[in-house]
Amino acid sequence: MRGWQGAVAAVLALCATPLARADEIGRVDTAFNWVGANKHIAIEAFDDPKVAGVTCYLSMARKGGISGAVGVAEETSDASIACRQVGPISFLTPIASDEDGEEVFRESRSFFFKKLRVVRFWDAKRNVLVYLTYSDKLIDGSPKNAITAVALMPWGATPPGPVKLER
Repeated sequence: MRGWQGAVAAVLALCATPLARADEIGRVDTAFNWVGANKHIAIEAFDDPKVAGVTCYLSMARKGGISGAVGVAEETSDASIACRQVGPISFLTPIASDEDGEEVFRESRSFFFKKLRVVRFWDAKRNVLVYLTYSDKLIDGSPKNAITAVALMPWGATPPGPVKLER
């Protein structure tokens, strides 16, 4: 395919990529608000949509007040991530193996433009999945980030499944 047909195919492929959805595990209030929700730190978990047996845990600050309660507050760019093997690892579909990685999770952090993203990378030399979380903003970006890694290990007597890579 050439020209606009290739671009359309790339956009459609990107849109078809499933992103994980997070479940809230818990929260800790950090500041009391008289009106609206309290400020808190939320802990959320999501399973990698292409790699069974891997769950990632995110912690992030959430603003309170009325704007936080209705979802229009501009959240901070801070986030922490820890991904762990929680069962036998198997690849449900091929994963990206290039240096750009593959986005597996995205969540809005403001009413306009800012998103929290998690990107998965494959380190073939070390047989490790690497997950990077960062917050972007259309205007100026954000250097705040966190990283975690999951080594492909046996689960009991079950070895990890063969790695499936996109070609």
